[in-house]
Amino acid sequence: MSEEHSTVAQSWPAVENPHPLVIIGAGSIVTDAHLPAYQMAGFSVAGIYDINGEQARKVADSWDIAAFKTLEDAMAVEDAIFDLALPPFAHLSVLEKLPPGSACLIQKPMGRDLGEATAILEACRARNLTAAVNFQLRFAPMMLAIRDLAASGALGEIVDAEMHANMMTPWHLWPFLKGMERVEILLHSIHYLDLFRHFLGNPKGIHARTLGHPDTTVSQSRTAAILDYDMPVRAVMSINHNHDFGPKFQDCSFRLEGTKGVAIATLGVNLNYPKGVPDELWFCEKGRDWQSLPLTGTWFPHAFIGTMSNLQRFVAGDDATLLTSVEDAWNTMALVEAAYESAAAPATPIKEKP
Repeated sequence: MSEEHSTVAQSWPAVENPHPLVIIGAGSIVTDAHLPAYQMAGFSVAGIYDINGEQARKVADSWDIAAFKTLEDAMAVEDAIFDLALPPFAHLSVLEKLPPGSACLIQKPMGRDLGEATAILEACRARNLTAAVNFQLRFAPMMLAIRDLAASGALGEIVDAEMHANMMTPWHLWPFLKGMERVEILLHSIHYLDLFRHFLGNPKGIHARTLGHPDTTVSQSRTAAILDYDMPVRAVMSINHNHDFGPKFQDCSFRLEGTKGVAIATLGVNLNYPKGVPDELWFCEKGRDWQSLPLTGTWFPHAFIGTMSNLQRFVAGDDATLLTSVEDAWNTMALVEAAYESAAAPATPIKEKP
């Protein structure tokens, strides 16, 4: 690697005077990612609320924070930023109660479909909320590094992007998914669709198929998609959560390739989930050897520092752009909706021999 590309950004700038955080929702994502990330970043968590008071108290005791008895108590914290770690169906009812003019981070997805995403967007506009959606993969150290490489010109003109996953996902860890009409794209591959948008902008359309598997109880666990961009960009996604044949050929990687260089990242958390394996980032300039770029953190939990830091800094006026604002996130939800519409439509038929 050239000397000028030997160091790449892997974290979001620090917050000088962070607002206190109020977490609404006390599920596993909070204990696995939100709270560890906020502790690393030095953010002050004023407390946590959950409709299940016993669960909220359990989490609060484990992390030495307060447990609010009511949602109203949680919302009464002055100058707070609200972290909505809720299932998608619950976002709207809480957003409609947040103090007007406040700031919040909404756990992805932004509702269960585009209709709910639109209602969330309109509620945020009506209450003048500074609202972002937690599409945190954009802020993973490996993805910030790829973003830095692309911005520096090290990749040249982007011509190819691919997300490939062949792994075994333990869907039984989330029993609430059983019976849901939409699962794989809405709750998992939405990260990758958002990542394509992040690096390439909005596609013109999408061709997609998503389906289940005989050994899986969730409605979909495999997806293939082609995103339609102008020449010369090709963007594809192939996701299989049912590769139950050991680790040897398991893979979860994202490749961004240009005319001058290519970056390939391994998303380690998805391999042997939830324990995971280390993330990796490799870079190659045309005509040179492949180089491994040491990473200073992982997708879980370090990326969760980035989404909240961007929101905190935007509120303070230090960041000019809120990268995952509800205005931007609505476009990811529109892409998700288009993928499901494509999956439900018939394929182009093959003509029969005369």
